[in-house]
Amino acid sequence: MSDEPEELLSWDETVFRDEHVFEIDYVPDAFDHRTSQLDSLKYALRPAVRGSRPLNTMIQGPPGTGKTTAVQKLFGELGGEADVRTVRVNCQVDSTRYAVFSRLFEGVFDYEPPASGISFKKLFGQLTERLIDDEDVLVVALDDVNYLFYENEASDTLGSLLRAHETNPGVKIGVVIVSSDLSLEPIDEIDTRVQSVFRPEEIYFPRYAVDEIRSILRARADRGFHEGVLDEPELDRVAELTADSGDLRVGIDLLRRAGLHAEMRAARTIATEDIEAAYEKSKHVHLSRSLRGLSDSERALLEVLVDHDGELAGEIYDAFAAATGLGYTRYTELVNKLDQLGIIEARYADVEGRGRSRELALAYDSQAIVDRLD
Repeated sequence: MSDEPEELLSWDETVFRDEHVFEIDYVPDAFDHRTSQLDSLKYALRPAVRGSRPLNTMIQGPPGTGKTTAVQKLFGELGGEADVRTVRVNCQVDSTRYAVFSRLFEGVFDYEPPASGISFKKLFGQLTERLIDDEDVLVVALDDVNYLFYENEASDTLGSLLRAHETNPGVKIGVVIVSSDLSLEPIDEIDTRVQSVFRPEEIYFPRYAVDEIRSILRARADRGFHEGVLDEPELDRVAELTADSGDLRVGIDLLRRAGLHAEMRAARTIATEDIEAAYEKSKHVHLSRSLRGLSDSERALLEVLVDHDGELAGEIYDAFAAATGLGYTRYTELVNKLDQLGIIEARYADVEGRGRSRELALAYDSQAIVDRLD
């Protein structure tokens, strides 16, 4: 790369053609390498277009494999139908039954329900009455549904949705659940009374192969960067790092950060040094996303664990209780949730004189957690 002045960006120039292409909520026009999954989801949702209840669907797969994008893409198409309402709920943010139905209320009425003073029964009643009066079909996507399971809210939430037609004849609701937790078996975890009415179509999103990752990132780069900004060797390196992480979102974030790093050097092209520097932050995309959804008590437990990494659960509880005043039952619930999220690892170990006890260890570098908790 030349250091001649004419090769440098001026202060009002950028390597980006469209930086939004690298945002997490961007839905590409072309959604490659997921044809069979899209076809299966279209099959399940097609009855809604005819005014019938769509097939319930369960989408599973590792993080960053296109699950949310598929739902957003088809919901965008369905949203153009006159008698179909689509609402995607981010269960990492709305992780209780009431919160989920508040989001559905907002999606149907186009305004939020009162912040207080309205019971779930009334909220539910107004929602279903509106759907019946308008003769609309409601298609609900519970994205990151695993968070409802972590909070023990999944059975009540799904039960209310799936049995709505029993108490409100004429209401038509279809449910799509999306989970990135491969250790979770949603059907086995919900109550038997809900199992009996939830027999979903199952769609699996596998990890992308390296050549698929490269193809997707090339398309993003061509759309998001000016011509010539990202050459093939640098793209190969981004694809390699993305494949190692197993999460396409890492690669998309890495492209953006590498572009910003190149701009910081006033360079017109992305170099390997930009990619390596940016990867230190991009590799923790999943961690950052997980931490954003934590409650104050969950964050407090992580802060304690930073200072007590690898110690026994009982010893860590003493420090946690001193910091928060919370009891052991709640502490155990928090430990289990952080373990399920993959932020910590809870392993049983033999302790001399005390039998088996759990050791709690951070699943990420402690400094990476501290930096993202601030």
